[in-house]
Amino acid sequence: MAATKTTTRSKTKTGSKTTRKTARAAAKPADAIKLLKDDHKEVKTWFTQYEKLEDDAEKQELANKICLALTVHTQIEEEIFYPAAREGIDDDDLLDEAEVEHASAKQLIAEIQAMQAGDPLYDAKVTVLGEYVNHHVEEEEKEMFPECRDSDLDLKALGEQLAARKAELMASAA
Repeated sequence: MAATKTTTRSKTKTGSKTTRKTARAAAKPADAIKLLKDDHKEVKTWFTQYEKLEDDAEKQELANKICLALTVHTQIEEEIFYPAAREGIDDDDLLDEAEVEHASAKQLIAEIQAMQAGDPLYDAKVTVLGEYVNHHVEEEEKEMFPECRDSDLDLKALGEQLAARKAELMASAA
């Protein structure tokens, strides 16, 4: 029996881990709801990590990451998902409330980005942003997403649009 020789090829990775992950997601997009839920899960994890940090530099880095992710997420929802949902479901009140929640989150994000970790109220603002996001995520996942699943929306096509726009926004932010 001849011995088989295995060779390992080293692939050179280009771009940041987030950029590569986003590119992979764009290459094989999930449906819109899965993509949005994955974003929710990721940012919730980061808020939990933030609570455990004590070093200001680490807090600053993670808060920046959270703010970027939320900025991109809200933008793709507002540009692509919400308009489609307005057409596909009959719940304007729910969508109106989601947009108002986005406005509040964007205001806090702007305040956080104008500050430095260690400034008075910095941690409080990040914490409150996390609370807003948790509330918003719960409403989307328990109310809006089930209505969208039950509708005639083409969630695969929407997922492709969301993934492509997300990749574009992340690349321009890098």
